[in-house]
Amino acid sequence: MRRSGRFGLNQQDSFCVYGAPSVELATVPAGAVQVSPLIPGAAVLEDIAPASLSAMVVAAPPGTVERRYVLARALRALKPGAPLTVMAPKEKGGSRLAKELQDFGCEVEDIGRRHQRICHSVRPEAPTGLDAAIAAGAPRLVEALGQWSQPGVFSWDRPDPGTLLLISALPALSGRGADLGCGVGLLAAPVLANPQVAHLDLIDIDRRAIEAARRNIDDPRVAFHWSDARSAPALEGLDFVVMNPPFHDGGAEDKTLGQAFVRRSHQILRKGGTVWLVANRHLPYEGVLTPLFAKVALKAEAGGFKVYEAQT
Repeated sequence: MRRSGRFGLNQQDSFCVYGAPSVELATVPAGAVQVSPLIPGAAVLEDIAPASLSAMVVAAPPGTVERRYVLARALRALKPGAPLTVMAPKEKGGSRLAKELQDFGCEVEDIGRRHQRICHSVRPEAPTGLDAAIAAGAPRLVEALGQWSQPGVFSWDRPDPGTLLLISALPALSGRGADLGCGVGLLAAPVLANPQVAHLDLIDIDRRAIEAARRNIDDPRVAFHWSDARSAPALEGLDFVVMNPPFHDGGAEDKTLGQAFVRRSHQILRKGGTVWLVANRHLPYEGVLTPLFAKVALKAEAGGFKVYEAQT
């Protein structure tokens, strides 16, 4: 079984947790092994041997295909009769949790608390429908992207229009750079088309995105980082940064996320380095760009998006 970071799984571990369930709604023992792909360094749920876990708590993701995939993977990893607790906000899949678990053959106790649905169940002796749910949520080559992707990854099944606008506005970049929040590598491919690019760090907090990017980008100039772009890895003196920064956290809009990406880009650029970013028109990035960068220019605007170039 693959080990990863401080959450590496071993034979003595028997309790896993997916995501960050509220401590008021579920008991997660100290030492529980984290398996969320959105927590860098976590163990990999897909690598856990079938019928090997004694318990699991899941903070379920909002997307239906992704959520059913996680539930099916959890049930496959649990021993028969082992308890499974799953929770989600009512409006983000929680209202469907009980039915989805019942479809897998589970008996479910479904309760509501603090605007969430909490489902308590145990792994049946012979769950039904696991293979189909796992296949539906597995990585695949997406025709619309021409790249590998997976349900749950940002814009997983179609090109993001903001990224496409940024690609259309980009000049020929050169030197050493980074793509903060790289996703599956849609933006990286045209950047690397210029042979003057010496090195490109691809950074994303989603392990699934990084694994897809590894399959999509075969270039010795690239380094891949499963990491939070706001704080890691340790980069400095870059010639350029490109990014389509996120503005949602757990499904809720959070303008400070993109602002943190802007500040991070300033930290890792050399004097005279440039950042190219795309943002939804309503997001207030100008207030962060202008005090930090010597020059800020709006380079493109279309379809509700705007592209900025900023120079240190």
